Amino acid sequence: MIFNVSVPDLINTFIISAGIGICVMIMQHITFSVGLSTELKKFARFFFIVLTMYLSLHLARQLMNGMAGDVIRVALYIVTTLEVFMAGFMAYMFSRMLLVFAKTHEKEKHFSVPLNILICVHSAVLVGDWFGHFIYRFDEDNIYERSSLYILSNVCPILMLMISAFLLIRYRDNIKKQIRTAFWVYIISPLIAIVIQSFSYGVQFIMLASVIGAVYMFSAIIREQTEKFENQRLEKSRIESELNLATNIQAGMLPNMFPAFPERPEFDIYASMDPAKEVGGDFYDFFMIDDDHLAMVIGDVSGKGVPAALFMMASKITINDHALMGGTPAEILQRVNKQICSANDAEMFVTVWLGILEISTGKLTAASAGHEYPMLNINGKYELFKDKHGLAVGAMDIAKYKDYEITLKKGDSIFVYTDGVAEATDAQNELFGTDRTLDALNNLPGNDTQEEILKGVRKAVDAFVKEAPQFDDLTMLGLKYFGTGEEK
Repeated sequence: MIFNVSVPDLINTFIISAGIGICVMIMQHITFSVGLSTELKKFARFFFIVLTMYLSLHLARQLMNGMAGDVIRVALYIVTTLEVFMAGFMAYMFSRMLLVFAKTHEKEKHFSVPLNILICVHSAVLVGDWFGHFIYRFDEDNIYERSSLYILSNVCPILMLMISAFLLIRYRDNIKKQIRTAFWVYIISPLIAIVIQSFSYGVQFIMLASVIGAVYMFSAIIREQTEKFENQRLEKSRIESELNLATNIQAGMLPNMFPAFPERPEFDIYASMDPAKEVGGDFYDFFMIDDDHLAMVIGDVSGKGVPAALFMMASKITINDHALMGGTPAEILQRVNKQICSANDAEMFVTVWLGILEISTGKLTAASAGHEYPMLNINGKYELFKDKHGLAVGAMDIAKYKDYEITLKKGDSIFVYTDGVAEATDAQNELFGTDRTLDALNNLPGNDTQEEILKGVRKAVDAFVKEAPQFDDLTMLGLKYFGTGEEK
């Protein structure tokens, strides 16, 4: 059997086969590219699937061209119609992708309408050709021939590419140079190929142009997106490094050496703070005002993250400064509130519990600025103590606060905390609550140290929330009073 194959057919077969192979390789590369978004990966894969179908349909038409039979004739019309449709559909997909890269936003609908109309007209022209054969036809030997109005098959794709060219010019500042250049290559190369192919019959230049343009365009997009991903990764790494440093700085500002006062046997004190993020808005503090007075502070800043952490550090320092200046807890909170309100452009606030223990007598004087109720163990059992509340510090500069006194006896304890404890939430959105907090405290051995007490409460919280994420900072402070002259 002798095959009568022309040189152009051999060239076309080679071009199309190579193009299909290149498309498959590009699709694999896109699948395993780490810098591309899921949406872009899906679009790129779909684009190359369409391009592969376009090339495969043309190859199928070329192989069936001239084969006898009515079934072959019908198959040729179907394959050719789909081939021409795919050519227009690729122009449509490119224009829609360009709308995304051009960031037209509210004007996107204005450009989408003509594009949708053009693809519908393109489809209608191809359907009409089934009846009029004014674009292409097959003679009695099933050999493909262009009809007199063949140019109509290219009108809609050309118009869509012209819209794309307009978008590239109009929104050039929204698109990076390397991507803009790749888009121009994709637009110009098929246009040149269409012009050449309209006046010549033989080598399918548009096939070559489509593959080259698509590969160059998506290579540029992948390269740009990969560089963007790498820059984002480096920026994220930098931010994480800075946040870790901020975490260490914040942790360093809180007392974290225990036992805190090994030379003072009159009391045992321990505190902990676990931020929900790298840095948090909760804080605690304790320090000696003089040899006979111990100040204890716990606070919860509105918000989370870096702003809350900055406000927390400013609040802690201000409270410490005013406490050392003297006065009752209420007087201290009032002075602190006025100072913070005088320069609080962020309009943040902080709930504070401040207590001053007179070590020689066990008298605890405290005041609350909207903070959680403390829990006292004065009769061998922890109970909720509903103290007098004032407004949170930073809420209003005219806020007033009231002192109250509690006399601690030997063995008595106090437990203060932020709302991250009681409001810890499990997967069913159920709160840990104050009742479970009291149960956790009372279920612990009475001779446990304050460190063991706090760790026991945290263990109970963790057992309750299980795998649910921590949404709020979790801070606790506990003190047990042993009395003057008593050794632990």
